[in-house]
Amino acid sequence: MLIHPDKSCLLLVDIQEKLAPAIHEGTAIIDNCCWLADIASRLNVPVLISEQYPQGLGHTVEPLRSRVPPEQIVEKTAFSCASEAACTDAINALRPGQVVVAGMEAHVCVLQSAIELKQQAREVYVVEDCVGSRDPANKTAALARLRQCGVQIVTREMVAFEWLRRAGDDRFRHISREFLR
Repeated sequence: MLIHPDKSCLLLVDIQEKLAPAIHEGTAIIDNCCWLADIASRLNVPVLISEQYPQGLGHTVEPLRSRVPPEQIVEKTAFSCASEAACTDAINALRPGQVVVAGMEAHVCVLQSAIELKQQAREVYVVEDCVGSRDPANKTAALARLRQCGVQIVTREMVAFEWLRRAGDDRFRHISREFLR
């Protein structure tokens, strides 16, 4: 199953001000998520952001928040985006058959969101180099469980190249120059 730009959306889960500093390799994960969000934007792939209880965890970190219009940021208290009506409504409005998931924490909100989205008969792809947990062992366990549940584990470059589909056109040349070199 390849990821199609016209059938997918990017869901960035809970990359928030008070949580991000505690995440193992959090800065790299934020940078990778920004990279992926920028490519999604250039290829017209919708991007949604969830915020877990922002009153306690703060809002989405600035580098990501500024990349997405405010109406594409959804607050939640359920750990799974698929268990929160506002998130579900936002995802369903896009009608994606495929959801590319990145964010924090891999073993809680990312895991629960991905499994429930998979249970909704969607193709779900979790981006390994764009997810993290406070303890790296929890990320490892989450990725193993996600694989067992039929969620595809991918990297950000896999996603980018599958969205692009081919070389030789202006779109590829532009993204290659800006993001892949």
